[in-house]
Amino acid sequence: MNLFGVLDISASALMAERQRAEVVTSNLANAQSAGANPSQVYRRQEVVFQAEPMGGFANALASAGAPGPEGVAVTNVVTDTSPLIKRYDPGNVNADAQGYVHYPNVNPTQEITDLMEAVRSYQLNISAAQATKSMIQQTLTLLK
Repeated sequence: MNLFGVLDISASALMAERQRAEVVTSNLANAQSAGANPSQVYRRQEVVFQAEPMGGFANALASAGAPGPEGVAVTNVVTDTSPLIKRYDPGNVNADAQGYVHYPNVNPTQEITDLMEAVRSYQLNISAAQATKSMIQQTLTLLK
């Protein structure tokens, strides 16, 4: 694989992790939204990653018959179907006829952990891209 392929892979991972962080922050923002009707309460969202072949003529030429390099892409954002959280609070304006308030199936601790993981992955991909850029610059300097 050539060095530009490494940059392409890091770039695809950066975009995927950015979208993951956006979904996690949306989950956190809606963690305390409540309602009487379970069908109208926010449900946790999750991203689905998938390896995807990198395109481009340079990558096709570099692989020449061998499997090409793969990047990462978000193929879907899915809704978590786990049960909503129910709390008995008959005085709440969002309580249903039985006195229960329905809250999203969002666990803030899990979401913060997911966000930290996404941020760390983002940082590692930036480091990989910077190291690759440095290697490209050194190679170009040697070729002069």
